[in-house]
Amino acid sequence: MPRQHLSKHSESNTSGDVLPLPNSYLEPEDIARIFQVPLETVYQWRRKRTGPPGFRVGRHVRYHPDAVAQWVADQSREAA
Repeated sequence: MPRQHLSKHSESNTSGDVLPLPNSYLEPEDIARIFQVPLETVYQWRRKRTGPPGFRVGRHVRYHPDAVAQWVADQSREAA
């Protein structure tokens, strides 16, 4: 089974447009960058279970891009 490449991702360009989520698992730093929030906010979301669902790989937290996209869609519906 091939390993997932865990790299840092740039999620916005110079015009401020949001780019599609990458196909690899996201790290908390990626989530903070995507939503332009402090890293501590991402950890607070996880503790309070209010942010995108994540999972542990050993002692590391990872996020599946599809789960993050679904969380965004759910947030958009709740705000409407």
